Amino acid sequence: MKRVAAIDCGTNSIRLLVADLDPATGELKDLDRRMTIVRLGQGVDRTGRLAPEALERTFAACREYAAVIEDLGAESLRFVATSASRDAENRDDFVRGVVDILGVEPEVITGDQEAEFSFTGATKELTGGETAGAERLPAEGGGGRRAGLTTPYLVVDIGGGSTEFVLGSDSVRAARSVDIGCVRMTERHLVRDGKIIADPPGEEQVSAIKADIAQALDEAAETVPLSEARTLVGLAGSVTTVAAIALNLTEYDSTAIHHTRIPLPQVRDITHRLLTATHEERAAIPSMHPGRVDVIAAGALVLLSIMERIGAQEVVVSEHDILDGIAWSCV
Repeated sequence: MKRVAAIDCGTNSIRLLVADLDPATGELKDLDRRMTIVRLGQGVDRTGRLAPEALERTFAACREYAAVIEDLGAESLRFVATSASRDAENRDDFVRGVVDILGVEPEVITGDQEAEFSFTGATKELTGGETAGAERLPAEGGGGRRAGLTTPYLVVDIGGGSTEFVLGSDSVRAARSVDIGCVRMTERHLVRDGKIIADPPGEEQVSAIKADIAQALDEAAETVPLSEARTLVGLAGSVTTVAAIALNLTEYDSTAIHHTRIPLPQVRDITHRLLTATHEERAAIPSMHPGRVDVIAAGALVLLSIMERIGAQEVVVSEHDILDGIAWSCV
C-alpha cells in the first residue's frame, strides 16, 4: 500500500483526499476526505482575474490541508487546479501561494487531462478492481447498485466553471471540456454587480442558461459521440446534491449517495423545484451545503439538459471522481 495525498482545486471548491492505495488489487482506502467551498472562481468569468478574497479563502483551506497531510504522513502529494486558474490572468499569484504553503506547485491541467482523471476516478470500481467503499454499498433488487450497467460510460463532471464529458469503457475513447458550470452560469445570467438579479430566476434568465448549455453540448458532441453512451455517470457537487435531495437525506451522506441511480423524471422535478425556489427555500433543504445554495439551480439544469440531450433515463451518481483519479496517478 502507498499513502498519497491529492488536492483538487476547482472553481467552487477545494478538496483533499489522503488514501492508502494498492495498485495490485485496485483498493483505495480513505484516510481523510474533505471539501471546503472557497469560490476561487468568484468573478473570473467577468474580470479575468482571481479576486484577492477568493485567493485568501483558498490559501486558508490549503493551510488546513497541509496540517492534515503532515499528520497522516502521506508519501507524495499532487495538487491539480482546474477551470478558474486556467482562465485567470493573475494565476501566478495563486501558484506562489500554494507553493509557499504546501511545497508543491499546482498543476494547471487542461480540460482533457481533467477529463482523464475524472474518468479513472469514477469508473475504476465499475471497470476493474473494487475500492473498499464499494463493498459497503447496499443491494437493490438483489443485483446491487451496479447491476445492469452497460458500456460505454459517459462520465460527466459538472464543475463550477466547466463540465467535462468523457466516453469510454475500460479506457477513454473521447473527451471534451466545455465552459459551462454552476458558478459560471449563475454569475453570467443570475448575478449583476455581485448581487442576485432575480430570486427565483425568471423565465428570461432560465432560457438564457438553457441556450448556453445547448451550445456547449453542441461543442461537446463535436468531439464526444454523446449518443453512443449507454450509462451516464454523474460527478461533482451539483450532481451529488441533486442525489441527496432525491434521497430525502436529513444531512449529506456520501455513503448513501455513492452509486445511487436517479431517474430522469426525478431529476426533472428537483430541477424545477430548485429553479422556482427562493434563496431561503433552497438553504432550508437539509442536505444543502451553504456554499451551493446560490449555484445549485444552474448546476441541476446542466445535469437535466445533458440527460435530455442524450436520452438518459437515469444518472448513476459517483462520489469518486477527479480527486480519486489524481490519487491513482500518484502510484
